[in-house]
Amino acid sequence: MNDVVIVNCTVTDARAGASKSAEGRIADAAVWIRDDRIAAVGPREQVLERVGEAQRLDLDGAYLTPGLVNMHTHLSLSLPGQGGDNVKNMTAHELVLYMADGARRTLRCGVTTVRCVAEKDHADFALRRAIESGRATGPRIFTAGQALVCTGGHGHEANDTMECDGVDGFRRGVRTQVKAGADLIKIMISGGIAGEHESIDTPQLFSDEMAAALQTAHAWGRKVTAHAGPAAVIAEAVELGLDCVEHGYQLTPEVAKRMAERGTALVPTLLVTRCKEFFDELGVPEWMQCRSLGAGPRHLESYAMALDAGVDVLLGSDMPPFWDFEGTNASVRELECMSEGGLGPAGALYAGTLGPVRWLGADADLGTVEVGKYADLIAMDADPLTDTSAFRGVRWVMKGGRVVRDDRSGWEKQ
Repeated sequence: MNDVVIVNCTVTDARAGASKSAEGRIADAAVWIRDDRIAAVGPREQVLERVGEAQRLDLDGAYLTPGLVNMHTHLSLSLPGQGGDNVKNMTAHELVLYMADGARRTLRCGVTTVRCVAEKDHADFALRRAIESGRATGPRIFTAGQALVCTGGHGHEANDTMECDGVDGFRRGVRTQVKAGADLIKIMISGGIAGEHESIDTPQLFSDEMAAALQTAHAWGRKVTAHAGPAAVIAEAVELGLDCVEHGYQLTPEVAKRMAERGTALVPTLLVTRCKEFFDELGVPEWMQCRSLGAGPRHLESYAMALDAGVDVLLGSDMPPFWDFEGTNASVRELECMSEGGLGPAGALYAGTLGPVRWLGADADLGTVEVGKYADLIAMDADPLTDTSAFRGVRWVMKGGRVVRDDRSGWEKQ
């Protein structure tokens, strides 16, 4: 059994930001890890009295938080352009190895859980099994499998989507993903920035198709998230019971208010409308760059509306979580944008940890530094409750009680 006690750290989680809870903020703390879970957490001397001969792991005064959760992940992302074409042209074997490398890099940057929202060929399920069995290194994976899209709809060009039409088609689509092992369902209900023959505000599903997908998923105990841009389309889906909106480029105050009332979360993915450097790196064509970057100002307005209405906003980068971008990785840069856009450091800590796992129904195991939860932890030298950019300094990562990154020694668990 793994038996280690972490010392010389300040425990910080989202409970401290929300309610000034003493359990969420402990200076000179110790965290006892037995096997893959937290056995005790509290002031150092109190914990050490119970520990006995467990190995000590000194974090040199770091701030210790739960690992980040990225709720909009595509490990097999292939945008229009040369970079995306390279991924589309991979064999099945090459694709899985490519995704496994992305998973390893994702975990190393401090993202210990991801929600995949459209992956190619159901390779995500094979990758998840490999990670869970210890044959590959990566974050915990919750996945939608393939996203459901109407014929010719948003994302139909790649095999990370399944084309469906009509009530029966969308019911079958949901059941197909559940059969494969999906934890949630994703539907594409409007156009977006990456579809050449559509616009952001193009409606793509009829009411009966949306209702069929939602009813079937909910009957199987799965939540549904939707790629969605325009307010009118989102409003209709919210009334039908949608659980989460991805992007929300063109919200209105009225629709944001209704989302808050109905408990519909928002994963704003702010980076996707302000990432020219990323697009240039992948060779994304001019038409997509213009559409994406041109949507940026309205996108920020929509995000502000969601915050004003009290919508639960959650971290999701859309870019690969580990991607080097503007001096950090995409997950941290997205969280900074959310914080700078009005959420603030305490809200950002919640949006990157406890909020997502509550949506996933995993808060009994993840999201805070509490007894009984998985030891999925990260450490940094600055205080994330003071400045979200503290996450740029993540230098130590643990998942399930095993250290997978420690910059002090330059060591990485293989």
